[in-house]
Amino acid sequence: MSPIAPLESAIFGQDPWWLVLIKVVIVFVFLLTFTIFNVWYERRVVGKMQHRLGPIMNGPFGLGQALGDGMKCLIKEDFRPHGTDKWLFNIAPFLTGTAAFTAWSVMPIGGQVTVFGHTTHLQLTDLPMGVLFVLSIASIGIYGIVLAGWSSTSEYSLLGSIRSTAQMISYEIAMGLSLVAVFLYTGSMSTHDIVEAQTQPLGILPVLGLPGWYALLLFPSFFIYGISMVAETNRAPFDLVECEQELVSGYITDYSGFRYAIYFLAEYINMATVSGIATTLFLGGYHAPWPLNDGSILDRGFFSPVIDVLNHGWFSPVWFLIKVLLLIFVFVWLRGTLPRFRYDQFMNLGWRWLLPINLAWIVLIALVQTGRDQGWLTPTVLIVAGVVALAALIILLFVGGEEEEVRSEVSRVPTIEPGVFDPYAGGYPVPPMPGQIVPELADVVVAPVGGEASEGALTVSGHDPDKEGA
Repeated sequence: MSPIAPLESAIFGQDPWWLVLIKVVIVFVFLLTFTIFNVWYERRVVGKMQHRLGPIMNGPFGLGQALGDGMKCLIKEDFRPHGTDKWLFNIAPFLTGTAAFTAWSVMPIGGQVTVFGHTTHLQLTDLPMGVLFVLSIASIGIYGIVLAGWSSTSEYSLLGSIRSTAQMISYEIAMGLSLVAVFLYTGSMSTHDIVEAQTQPLGILPVLGLPGWYALLLFPSFFIYGISMVAETNRAPFDLVECEQELVSGYITDYSGFRYAIYFLAEYINMATVSGIATTLFLGGYHAPWPLNDGSILDRGFFSPVIDVLNHGWFSPVWFLIKVLLLIFVFVWLRGTLPRFRYDQFMNLGWRWLLPINLAWIVLIALVQTGRDQGWLTPTVLIVAGVVALAALIILLFVGGEEEEVRSEVSRVPTIEPGVFDPYAGGYPVPPMPGQIVPELADVVVAPVGGEASEGALTVSGHDPDKEGA
């Protein structure tokens, strides 16, 4: 009878338990310090965009500002409002925080290295369904948001949690469908396999050695994923779950201190998580970009030692980090430049545009893959298909866009009946529109005072301010 494999062999490959523990600690510390850096990074970038300095006083380059804010949240009084559900109120932030950390367990941060004689990858673990694992863990984080609003006593918290749930579920569908094309093209859901598949050069330019990043090969999927990841993290211009003029702080209105800090931490970790997924699935992961990638046109003669160093396993996390930071810069860029969407516009974008485009793109990728395997893709077929697709796109843009514009204009322009109107006809008071008069002010007329016309002087029928003043 063969011996039973230890737990670490079944889940973590051939890594011993102490190496797995080291990886867990490194990932945990990395996410904490990376969050502190991202808070400072965002403030500096937004400051530059708005011609401000940003944090410069505390520590070198103002790096101590974010650390001080984090310490303030940890030592601030952490109270629970009266009437809240004790257990749900306490569990909610830890669900969101735990999901944010767990998603990094299958993220390949670097290549293969040797640690104390053991050959391993700079990745905690790899699963055959690794990408689905990340999506499922992200969906668990939604429960923390729902329970935060449900357990609170504030209606604003409940509204914020409901709005956040609808938003995240809507765009999780678009995000998941944008990854289907990657699965079809790669034939695997393992994050490590997807990264390695992108090292193959593009078929259109094999001489240059351009890496086959799926951001180029599957650009519609990458573009839709980029929109979805901004909406999924509740970031501007999709920060509708906590817009100050409507919902105060949304689902975290009743939270303070350490529990508030967990939500704050989870938001920034989720920014890094979705950026890491985009890097892994679309930007080649931890591999160097062209022309520094292994096997490029520079990998000969004088440049060979440099290329070897830049593609070494211990240097590969640098490339991963640079790509993630560039994507986080896009988050900050959007926050500093775009206004907030209306909620109906936001939902229309997700359900009426991203979802149908995603489905059509998946069908197209499936047809192309099948046609390539069966030998259907002759030059004539490709030309005809391209012409038909272009014509359909033009018709969709012109005809559909015109109907949408007419429909929106009709819905925006209200019907105004001039004259006296009842502000309480709908059950609650509404202000008058231009040309309408409230019944109580129907007998108010503008009249000259002292024989001279002056704006703002009112004379009510049966009342003369001049006589009363005399």
